[in-house]
Amino acid sequence: MAESGDYPLYSCRNCRNPLAFHSDLLSKTFKAKSGQAYMFSHVMNIVLGQKEDKKMITGMYTVAGIFCSNCGRDLGWKYVRAFDPSQRFKEGNFIVEKLKLLKEY
Repeated sequence: MAESGDYPLYSCRNCRNPLAFHSDLLSKTFKAKSGQAYMFSHVMNIVLGQKEDKKMITGMYTVAGIFCSNCGRDLGWKYVRAFDPSQRFKEGNFIVEKLKLLKEY
């Protein structure tokens, strides 16, 4: 488990499987199907889904769904590729829906 210096920790709201450290949080300003979403530079204990090209608000991307490795819950997605050069900063980062996260202290 995480050491006290790694808290707060974000976990799966469904099963409390640790997903990300606060230090990996990049932004809280993203939107997803359920509303607010967070961008992380790194997440753990997830399974990546199939890659697919998807049209989003800010352009076209290749994304892969991310799922909790413990309970299988759909958590969000990973940006694999941004077609617009101005959006390339998202590549390799993860979007997790806020409603699916639990912040642990």
